[in-house]
Amino acid sequence: MAFSFLAREAGRVHVCGHRGYSLRYPENTLPAFAAAKVWGATTIEIDVVLTAEGEPIVLHDCTLDRTTDGHGFAADIALEQIRSFDAGARFDPRFAGTRVPTVAEVVDWAEAEEIGIFLEIKEAERPDLAVDRVVEMLEARGMAETTIIIGFDHVVLKRAVERHPRIRTQAITHARHADILGVLRACGAKSVSIELDMFHPDDAKALHDAGLSNRVSLPRADVLAADWPGGRDIVPSVVQWIMEGLIDTVSGDDVPFLARLVERAGALGSR
Repeated sequence: MAFSFLAREAGRVHVCGHRGYSLRYPENTLPAFAAAKVWGATTIEIDVVLTAEGEPIVLHDCTLDRTTDGHGFAADIALEQIRSFDAGARFDPRFAGTRVPTVAEVVDWAEAEEIGIFLEIKEAERPDLAVDRVVEMLEARGMAETTIIIGFDHVVLKRAVERHPRIRTQAITHARHADILGVLRACGAKSVSIELDMFHPDDAKALHDAGLSNRVSLPRADVLAADWPGGRDIVPSVVQWIMEGLIDTVSGDDVPFLARLVERAGALGSR
């Protein structure tokens, strides 16, 4: 059966490592992705920008300053130089020598490990070129079915689908829209990404009735725990929603926490 981002078709709720297991490993690097799989991820979320020559690389920011020992805009720097920067030591010295990966490297790794990809277009100056380069790469490797292209810019997503009708896209939202189906139809997306505090079961049911999937981003366990003393623990509700098939993918930085939620839902559903 083809890879599906819909839990009912996949036969499981996906666990997504946001930038890999980014709570414990340097974000958007191969060590973070490998650790995410070890701890239970079935998918990963990666961010994509372009180098000076237009090579898609996995990097969240438009500049290299925050996550590497390099400086400047990725769009102004050649791939060879970017590959010389250290993308691990700033997170923790034990990751010294980790490099910024190309999208091709991550896609090849995901194919070998049978991991799905949520690929976010972060490229701001040449977003259409980024989409075209990524789609060309995915199709050449036969990975288009296991990858969904995501983004905040729904106009870019709309243009992407118009140029590449066979790809699947996911619209990122940070609000509960009055007509979420209308939002997705307007840009041709097959899925929506939503923050936990904006998730509602009624919206999930409407999406599923239309054959569309969702990805729900969860804060870290310690962040959620801050509400527990006040009796406002949302975790049991999340587990119930997972068990009822209302959530297709749980996503976040704390991969083991997400995997435990899915396990709890499975145990609850087997009773």
